[in-house]
Amino acid sequence: MATVELRAATVDDFDAIVALNAAVVEMTSAMDRARLALLAEQSQYLQVATVEGDVAGFLLAFRAGAGYDNANFSWFSERYTDFVYIDRIVVAAKYAGEGIGSRLYQHLFTWSESEGVPCACCEYNLEPPNPQSAAFHQRHRFHEVGVQVLGQPAKTVSMQRRELG
Repeated sequence: MATVELRAATVDDFDAIVALNAAVVEMTSAMDRARLALLAEQSQYLQVATVEGDVAGFLLAFRAGAGYDNANFSWFSERYTDFVYIDRIVVAAKYAGEGIGSRLYQHLFTWSESEGVPCACCEYNLEPPNPQSAAFHQRHRFHEVGVQVLGQPAKTVSMQRRELG
């Protein structure tokens, strides 16, 4: 495989990020360019992984206290005073299994630790099931700290936490 480079996302990456998200929208949530621009403004972390100039994946995360109106972020905010919340991580299907998601997570963990953040939080779908995400998060030492049911039609998510440092 060609060299994977991680860097901060720019506005020039937004179309690629939106397209990657759209490919797995049933496991994330809808996000058009305007929504991404708002999320990028509110977030503290938006990185892309590129392979030969191609945006192969991205990770969007928020620190505790961010002005992010999201039920899952709020769930963690009610329980923890300091954390980084992984809103979404997406890797293009053609790069699946190449370690890009792990590279993005390791970069986030290193950044978070340098900022003094004690834990990383996220969720993944239990219903509809997402066994790939469950296995990925288990490999990265996340553990379940709750379950939440959201929306119509109902979606059940596993609330996950990983200690940092």
